[in-house]
Amino acid sequence: MLRLVLPVLLEQFLALTVGFTDKWLAGNLFAEAEPLAAVGLVAYCLAFLPVPFAVPAVAVTALVARAVGAGDRPAARRAAAQALLVGMVIVAGAAVLLVLGGGRLLGWLGLPAGSTALAGRYLAIVLPVLPAMMLIHVGMAALRGAGAMVAGLVGMTVVNLVNAGASFALATGYGGLPRLGWEGLAWGTAAGYLAGAICVAALLARRLAPRAADWRPDMATLRRIVRVGLPAGGDALANAACHLAFLSIVNRLGDVAAAAHSVAVTIESLAFLPGTAFQVAAATLAGQFLGAQDERRARGSVWLAAVACLTFMTCAAAGFLWSADPLAAWFTGGPGSQPEVASLTARLVRIVAFAQPPLALLMVLSGGLRGGGATRPPLVVNFLGLLVIRLPLAILLAWPDVTLPGGLGTLHAAGWGAVGAWVAMAADLTARGLAMLVIFSRIRWSRVAV
Repeated sequence: MLRLVLPVLLEQFLALTVGFTDKWLAGNLFAEAEPLAAVGLVAYCLAFLPVPFAVPAVAVTALVARAVGAGDRPAARRAAAQALLVGMVIVAGAAVLLVLGGGRLLGWLGLPAGSTALAGRYLAIVLPVLPAMMLIHVGMAALRGAGAMVAGLVGMTVVNLVNAGASFALATGYGGLPRLGWEGLAWGTAAGYLAGAICVAALLARRLAPRAADWRPDMATLRRIVRVGLPAGGDALANAACHLAFLSIVNRLGDVAAAAHSVAVTIESLAFLPGTAFQVAAATLAGQFLGAQDERRARGSVWLAAVACLTFMTCAAAGFLWSADPLAAWFTGGPGSQPEVASLTARLVRIVAFAQPPLALLMVLSGGLRGGGATRPPLVVNFLGLLVIRLPLAILLAWPDVTLPGGLGTLHAAGWGAVGAWVAMAADLTARGLAMLVIFSRIRWSRVAV
């Protein structure tokens, strides 16, 4: 398990430095809150652009892991190639939707006009590299299913180092390069994705090496990808829609709230380092042991990953409580700079610290279920938690007044601002983590046919 976890942990740390770089540059190169609010919106969009690729990505991890566990390398190669074909079709559809409705979506997310315009300029530069994003996400999922975590680390190292280095250099004009300011961040991100796609393609050719025949559409494999991947894709899409709705709730509170939310999410992502690493390890181990017909070790490996992740994320929660103020000040230009944003950020980080242990259970147990092919239970838990708990509770706690539909009048709410929204988020994560614990313990997910 540790052999699988450590490369992913390093990979996630590198990814985190990219988000840190963009937030730090926005908070230190620009004196206003607008760029910091806009970079938060951009971060959400970049996180959710690959969401449709969850259909082939989750499926290919499960299929490749089972094939490798069963010693069937041709099936693993075929699954990787067919998943990439599905990804190409999704890229074409997503590009059409973004061209037709991308501007309206940005406006719906509720930021003031200045911040929205900055986000639009950034995304206009990055969106043309959507095919590279697909190759990275689906290709990395196939490599992880094969247990090639070090190969994945190499690929993501290229993505993240090029992204961080080019963004910094182009935004600041370092080394004689043109000082592009805000647009420099976007061009650096695009360069990182292109470099990463080239590297992942080379790693796939070396590790799985799909043959020419593997690229011909195979209906049996495509049906398996759709059957396993569609619930995961629905889960990812529902999560994306609900998270964007949550972002819209916060954004309507103004630039200070949006900026604090953006920085607090970046700080919280520190806890996602062990969470994501153990989640990937649980999915890979569950799939490979089930492919080897060893249910006991499949279930035991996921429990081991969950306990280890719970320990790490509980320590991260303690760190949040202790260091929220200095972390918030670092992102906002130092002590005394943007004091409103820094103070609110620290409060939000302390709130979400209490939700880190259940979040650990939610991430790892969901990963184990998906790796075993049981993709429907995480879909149900995540959709209900976000739709029934987080969004309505965030509206009631964050806004001072809520206009009821159908002309039913106005409801006086708590008006706690961003603090209320994050209380709702912590309640949602706690409820979903406990629900996933119950589901994982009771259902026979290890007997799901893939």
